[in-house]
Amino acid sequence: MPKYARRVEQSVYDAVGGQAFFDQLVDRFYDGVADDPVLRPLYPEDLAPSRAHLAGFLAQYWGGPPHYSAERGHPRLRMRHAPFEIGVDERDAWMGHMRASLLEADLPGEIRSKMLDYFESAATHLINKQPPAPPSDSRRLPIS
Repeated sequence: MPKYARRVEQSVYDAVGGQAFFDQLVDRFYDGVADDPVLRPLYPEDLAPSRAHLAGFLAQYWGGPPHYSAERGHPRLRMRHAPFEIGVDERDAWMGHMRASLLEADLPGEIRSKMLDYFESAATHLINKQPPAPPSDSRRLPIS
């Protein structure tokens, strides 16, 4: 390598084969969501737009062309998900389907780990519903 050459790392998008990988990943994911009693109520009847949005976002996030932002603006994940009650159960169900979809893909281990870490972090970040408080025990004496 020449002395002043700059090493350019390959994006995940390129390493996995481009848009087709993300379309297939998202299709497998939504095949699980379609019958999920926890997640299905959060989605519109027609899952096609949701599939397209997620595939576009993921492709862009992982180094693909910025088509998602050109079409929909800044991702603003928390804002876009704010209208939906997302708790630990929803996060866990979402992660279960995404993990299964990712594990079905033929990926090098380091890319799979990187993607799983991102999905875990993003899914946890979107939690906006706190678990219910435990019932109070009215038989306890007040602390004085």
